[in-house]
Amino acid sequence: MKWKKIDKIHQGKFVTRYDITYETVDKRKKVYEMISRNPHIKTQEDLYEKAADAVVLIMHNREDSKVLLNKEFRLAVGEFVYNFPAGLIDPGETPAQSARRELKEETGLDLVEIVDVIGESYSAVGFSNEKNVCMVGIAEGEFAPSSDTVEEIEAGWYTRQEVRELLKTEKFAARTQAYCYLWSKGH
Repeated sequence: MKWKKIDKIHQGKFVTRYDITYETVDKRKKVYEMISRNPHIKTQEDLYEKAADAVVLIMHNREDSKVLLNKEFRLAVGEFVYNFPAGLIDPGETPAQSARRELKEETGLDLVEIVDVIGESYSAVGFSNEKNVCMVGIAEGEFAPSSDTVEEIEAGWYTRQEVRELLKTEKFAARTQAYCYLWSKGH
């Protein structure tokens, strides 16, 4: 693959749509459509030279007998989907600060301890360069509705058995589904 150019196609409020033009090994010209949180991409290096955009919160109770899941209405698919609490890192925030804020905003719970930080990963590598960092920790407190009225979220604690049942019948975000499958099996 040989990089040729990138063109900004549309600037939205939260994402920018680009066309990346490249040449295949057999000399065919191809155009790849993508979206990014970065509205200023001009070079190939701009695609990957950036900090994480968002945090993903993998939270358990103190006993590690339950995992925290959000059942959230997602407009892109038009239905409720199980997902981990997550959100964008605001300018000037560290991922840990963002994790505390997002957890409180989406669930009402407090982040008691960050047990581990999983390195950066891509949210949807097939069409976006959005990166996130997963924060693994312990949460507690009382559930409260999302502080943002555009988010329809039902947060809850789920046991391994409850997660196994949800996996059979409910829709999940891919990263949440993969983690929940392994966690529900005791891995």
